[in-house]
Amino acid sequence: MNIPLLAGTVSTVLFASSMLPMLFKAVRTKDLASYSLSNITLTNIANAVHSFYVFDLPAGPVWLLHTFYVVTSALMLVWCLRYRKAPTETPATETPATRGHLRPMSAAAIGHK
Repeated sequence: MNIPLLAGTVSTVLFASSMLPMLFKAVRTKDLASYSLSNITLTNIANAVHSFYVFDLPAGPVWLLHTFYVVTSALMLVWCLRYRKAPTETPATETPATRGHLRPMSAAAIGHK
């Protein structure tokens, strides 16, 4: 095996391994609120376009790495859409002016009589 092919193989394994914790956490928690839907969408579009270039190259580690990126970014997009939380309704006592502000506690809640 020549040095460039060995380097490509090692880097492919390292890049793929670096994404596994993100994937496992997304599968386990189904919490994808910290991921940007627009970023994941653009990543999928870029992967689709980049595929024309990558798969025109001779078969090698870059094919494996790109295939891994295509599959993982597609999974993240599907999961992001599937597990997206619907916006919660605003409680009746909350108004746009008070949203996010601390409210004083009543004397009964504090323990005063």
